[in-house]
Amino acid sequence: MTSGGMARWSEFLFIFGVLPVAFRFRLIPLSPIPALWVVAIYCVYRLWSDPEFDRRKLWNAGAFPPQARPIFLLFAVCALGVTVCVYFFGRPLLFNFVRRDPVFWALLMLLYPMFSVYPQGVVYRAFLFQRYRELLPNRYARIAVSAAAFSFVHIIFRNVIAVVLTLIGGVIFALRYAESDSLFTSALEHALYGCWMFTVGLGDFFYKGAR
Repeated sequence: MTSGGMARWSEFLFIFGVLPVAFRFRLIPLSPIPALWVVAIYCVYRLWSDPEFDRRKLWNAGAFPPQARPIFLLFAVCALGVTVCVYFFGRPLLFNFVRRDPVFWALLMLLYPMFSVYPQGVVYRAFLFQRYRELLPNRYARIAVSAAAFSFVHIIFRNVIAVVLTLIGGVIFALRYAESDSLFTSALEHALYGCWMFTVGLGDFFYKGAR
């Protein structure tokens, strides 16, 4: 392996391995969102400095319309399945956030896509796909690694549900990014699922453990 390849793997292990573990064991005195933005800014810098990266991929909203139908159909099926599971296995949680604090819920629905979903897309999809394309030349290897890394970072919430659900979501969002070359499209899909998790009553699994 070349020195450049070793440097890339070291960078990968630090961002996607060391940092999540450090947050999991509270070794870094920061909240996850500011740390996410620091990493996302670094990733944007690397992407912007890469002459082979098509910067349009960081938004490319024009790619969304052809993807809209499969996105909303899959979301409807998954949202119904999650809702049924919460109803039967965690009924006190069902829509508890909306009922308990509707104003904060509405604010979160507006801010979460901008301040959490999009920077996650930058790091776990746009950056990972481009930065490590030579280390992971197979498209499906990049999708698998993206999903695994996205799932692994959710160990900071200290529960299995967050890790399992984000592994499934990570596959969906990485596939969408690979198909559309559009972070807007992938992030919109991610926002749909994330907002529904908070709405249906599973938000505590994606928030409380990191405090």
